[in-house]
Amino acid sequence: MASQPGAALLFLLLVSGLRVGSLQPGRSSSLQGSSENSALPDSFYEHPESSGERLNLETENVTVVEGEVATISCRVKNNDDSVIQLLNPNRQTIYFRDFRPLKDARFQLVNFSSSELRVSLTNVSIHDEGRYFCQLYTDPPQEAYTTITVLIPPNNLVIDVQKDTYVEGEEVEMNCTAMASKPAAVIRWYKGTQELEGSKTEVEAVDNKMFRVRSQISVTVLREDDDVPFVCLVDHPAVKDLETKQYIEVQYKPMVMVSVTYPQGLTREGEPLELTCKAVGKPRPERVLWQRVDDDLPEHVTIDEDKLIFNSLNKTDNGTYRCEASNSVGSSSADYTLYVYDTRAGEEGPLAVDHAVIGGVVAVVVFAMLCLLIILGRYFARHKGTYFTHEAKGADDAADADTAIINAEGGQNSCEEKKEYFI
Repeated sequence: MASQPGAALLFLLLVSGLRVGSLQPGRSSSLQGSSENSALPDSFYEHPESSGERLNLETENVTVVEGEVATISCRVKNNDDSVIQLLNPNRQTIYFRDFRPLKDARFQLVNFSSSELRVSLTNVSIHDEGRYFCQLYTDPPQEAYTTITVLIPPNNLVIDVQKDTYVEGEEVEMNCTAMASKPAAVIRWYKGTQELEGSKTEVEAVDNKMFRVRSQISVTVLREDDDVPFVCLVDHPAVKDLETKQYIEVQYKPMVMVSVTYPQGLTREGEPLELTCKAVGKPRPERVLWQRVDDDLPEHVTIDEDKLIFNSLNKTDNGTYRCEASNSVGSSSADYTLYVYDTRAGEEGPLAVDHAVIGGVVAVVVFAMLCLLIILGRYFARHKGTYFTHEAKGADDAADADTAIINAEGGQNSCEEKKEYFI
């Protein structure tokens, strides 16, 4: 149960041995103003137990975002009814047991018992950052400290760009600045959902341990980047999903495409034909221009805005037709090659040409084979005549017909010379 202020002050006087309002020599003034508490005796400051020497007194460091609430807890593991005290970085007593001598209403008692002193600090500012001390009146006295770290989120996140409208292929330079943050912010760039690389970052220190961060990126814009957001996103422990966007208008020359509205199939003589020219650009093309490549447009063709209309096709319409569109950025075109099929003659247009080529190739192959057969025939005939000539050789020098026959049959005289006689 909390005691009355008068009793607490009396208890303070009994423990410290100092009169109310006296200050320890050499100690600084209050963090927020005046203080009505007394400091501890010199013997306490000369021989405190550090947080690493004794484990009976415990506390934790606190990290808090500026403007929020920080809670400091001094805990005693083995309670022996010793007095707990909390001091600020200037060694001024914030709470002695359940009594608050310091005139700063932002400090409020959350819990007090023989084993814990828990205090909250509302609306934390950068000036509250530092080391706070938990002290336990034992013999010897014990002390543990907790450090309050104050995070300051960046503000005024702004993207600077030279102009809002660019032509496709131009380089855009953008700068994103995060003002006055602690610690320094990390800036990342995105084009839509795609993260961009190659940014340059500058970090500048400002007052009260804060930083200003500036990031610059250069991008060559394409037509696909039109109305796509460029995002500057900040990574910072004090804030989540902090970002700003910049939309850029990208102008580009037209993209042109020619399509057949009807008929859906072969373009036959005597039938109608309608071609449509589609042109997309920024700024929007005002009109399209139809022309026939290397020739004039047929007289019976009509033009209706982006359409080229043939009421009745004939063979003289064959050719290449071009649609051209332009805007302030430039011009582009697309071609359509027309071939009119003559169905009365059974002509199949390009297919007939293909068939003629195939037929010509076959004819050449057949002719080559015939020539090869003739050459082979003549070759074999010539070699056969030479054989017969050698068989008849020797008959020309014979004295009579019988001798010629004998010589023509392979040389019987030589055979006679090889006969053997047996007795």
